[in-house]
Amino acid sequence: MKKMLMVLLLSVVFIPFAYAGDSKPIEMKLGHFAADAHPGNLASKMFAEAVEKRTNGGIKVTIYPNNALGAPPEVLEQNILGAVDMSLPTQGQLGKYSKKFNCVMLPFVFNDYAQADKVLDGVFLKWAAPDLDKAGLVFLSNWEWGFRNLTNSKHPVNVPADVKGLKIRTPPELPTQAAMEALGAVVATINFNELQMALKQGVVDGQENPIAVIHSNKIYETQKYLAITGHNYNCMVHVISKKVWDKLTAAQKKIVQEESKKAGDWMRKTCRDAESKQISELKGFGMEVTYPDKKEFKKLMTPAYDRMKAIAGEENIAAFVKMVDEAK
Repeated sequence: MKKMLMVLLLSVVFIPFAYAGDSKPIEMKLGHFAADAHPGNLASKMFAEAVEKRTNGGIKVTIYPNNALGAPPEVLEQNILGAVDMSLPTQGQLGKYSKKFNCVMLPFVFNDYAQADKVLDGVFLKWAAPDLDKAGLVFLSNWEWGFRNLTNSKHPVNVPADVKGLKIRTPPELPTQAAMEALGAVVATINFNELQMALKQGVVDGQENPIAVIHSNKIYETQKYLAITGHNYNCMVHVISKKVWDKLTAAQKKIVQEESKKAGDWMRKTCRDAESKQISELKGFGMEVTYPDKKEFKKLMTPAYDRMKAIAGEENIAAFVKMVDEAK
């Protein structure tokens, strides 16, 4: 009798966390835009492996990196509709569904990573994350992407005037477009999958991306000059379809959230720790690296901020800038 009682107690304790082998596992798709070797993809694999292990095979996550399921806006839309279960959009992509997210990429708004983390992991989340619920998404955690820097094949960039007239590829997001155009660049929005060919053929003179992207995607093969401008910051945001989230048990939700945070923290540390080494390697690959005075660039951003008001809202921008100033 005592043995039977013990078996029943153990069953009650462990059932919520276990996966019954005769039940069908929950299969999820996670689509993102990072290259295979990029920390974003490595973190995705880390997340998938940990979730499968901790749920005893109850949740299996298949990773689709490098825009395999389509361009980022398309993947995010599929995520909202439930065709893709999870994705890793940036705040710029989420801005279509919540104006508040558009504020994050205001040009030169952050001084450093510490300030960005303090804002985006704190007061900003309380302010903006609830908007995602209305769009059919659930926020899991912030990952990383980084401060964006400028490369080109024409000449070094030391002062704002050096950007004038350069044909620069940006993603189809106003913050980056507005920043480059405020500096006098001619902007072209080209799908990232077509960027390397566009650079090789001279369709554009340059592009802008975080160091990890420039390094992992071998942008140095077509670009001679790298300027550490840090003009926009954003990060990957791990989100899950609300339709899928609502089907998970409380125990499964806890595991998914915890492993998302662990993977994101690992990616954040890995990207940042590697930047100095990657810049040195880029120099070894033949790139000439310059460190312009960002204050001189920021002085020219008034037109960019004015344009941002249209997509972010003047009140939202004022509220966000206040958050940033208080985090200094």
